Amino acid sequence: MSLIDLSAAELVAQLRRGDVSSVDVTQAFLNRIAAVDKTINAFLRVDADRALAAATKIDERRARGDSLGLLAGLPVAVKDVLCIVDEPTTCASRMLERFAPPYDATVVAKLRSADAVFIGRTNMDEFAMGSSGENSAFGPTRNPWDTERITGGSSSGSAAAVAARMAPAAIGSDTGGSIRQPAGLCGITGLKPTYGRVSRYGLVAFASSLDQVGPMARSAEDAALLLEAIAGHDPLDSTSLDRPAEKYSETVSRPLEKLRLGVAKEHFGEGLDGEVAAAVREAIRVYESLGATVEEISLPHSRYAVATYYIIAPCEASSNLARYDGAHYGHRTDEKAMLAELDTERKALVAVGKKEAADDLDSPLVRMYRQSRSEAFGSEVKRRIMLGTYALSAGYYDAYYLKALKVRRLIRQDYDEAFAKVDLIIGPVTATPAYKIGEKADDPLAMYLDDVYTVSANLAGCCGIAFPCGQSTGNLPIGIQLQGSPLDEDKLLRAANMYQQTTKLHSSTPPV
Repeated sequence: MSLIDLSAAELVAQLRRGDVSSVDVTQAFLNRIAAVDKTINAFLRVDADRALAAATKIDERRARGDSLGLLAGLPVAVKDVLCIVDEPTTCASRMLERFAPPYDATVVAKLRSADAVFIGRTNMDEFAMGSSGENSAFGPTRNPWDTERITGGSSSGSAAAVAARMAPAAIGSDTGGSIRQPAGLCGITGLKPTYGRVSRYGLVAFASSLDQVGPMARSAEDAALLLEAIAGHDPLDSTSLDRPAEKYSETVSRPLEKLRLGVAKEHFGEGLDGEVAAAVREAIRVYESLGATVEEISLPHSRYAVATYYIIAPCEASSNLARYDGAHYGHRTDEKAMLAELDTERKALVAVGKKEAADDLDSPLVRMYRQSRSEAFGSEVKRRIMLGTYALSAGYYDAYYLKALKVRRLIRQDYDEAFAKVDLIIGPVTATPAYKIGEKADDPLAMYLDDVYTVSANLAGCCGIAFPCGQSTGNLPIGIQLQGSPLDEDKLLRAANMYQQTTKLHSSTPPV
């Protein structure tokens, strides 16, 4: 079996035993990237020399008998939304095309401590705003199962890299489903931790009360290994929970006894594809065969979740992205050309007797701000900034943002009541398998509705995991989602592993 076909857990075990070297493993994945990523576009940057140098140092330390970290020698891809010192961190945006952070994100620092090898920075929807992987300033990521179809977003590159065997594991971020949706659509495993379980320090913010960093890998076993490396309290993040990282890799293989699964009736209504519904129902039967009990539950306020999310998230985005003004950092327009254009406009107005209109033109500073942002932000980012700015404006704050916060609390209350009855909630990740690239490009509302099964967990601060449970007649992955109460990642991983040890669907390989 080729090295790229081994799981992260298998590779780590072989590296520890000395059966393979980190250089050999890293080179195998670099070769795979060179062979297929021109088709997939999962990576924005790959620094082969730096990766091989890091792998060489780990091999040398292992040969000396030095103490090594949990992931020692394992290549890991990192979504381009996490800061890495002195390396470009673009968020797939022209705005940050030349931005190189002066520090590491805490998750990156933890991966360094675990002796992981950074193999590359992955593509994404610009500033993590999107559910399809099409909104990158550097081109869409393509699904390894059908390159004419979307990967899901916003952690599109991380999902595609793992699915196409270009990386054994990757880091993503999830604001409204951005780990779970691409995991489900690409046939891999992706976990959104509880809000505060993993540090957000050094994560470029989209919506600060919703963003969370998490692992993307082939299996629950692999995800457990990665989560163990990145979880834990961080004093640099004021929202970080003061709880140590658990030994997820040691407990993931223990089956759960008397597992109680809840099926939300709201998740099987209008709009759910028949093949997806059938695959999820079959997965529920598998759990029943493993001894789980299943109970119908209700999440009555889930019908408001998408509307609530698309008020709160754009409001926070409007605030967070206000810093990108072309003055402090980020893209800055060509000032010489801008000033010449402004002078031409002013002279033209004066020439036709419109001096007052000329006086009302932007000042050079305002024009610089406006033009810099207009040039550097993509259409979806602009759309969300405008939505958020409107909802926060005078006269609308109470009607939209404040009301959305109240509904958010009701959504959390629904989850609290559900978890008093069941251990985990089981249901679909997306309503359909992956659709064609460009299919929903002119209908943003239809794309926002793709988030219907995932945004609630972010609004409630819960944890969730997605993994494959079947394939469509078009040979596309169908994903299933488990959601757990806060800090129940161990239970999620063990439940997912139970299923994966029974079905082996997560081992399917895409045709690319």
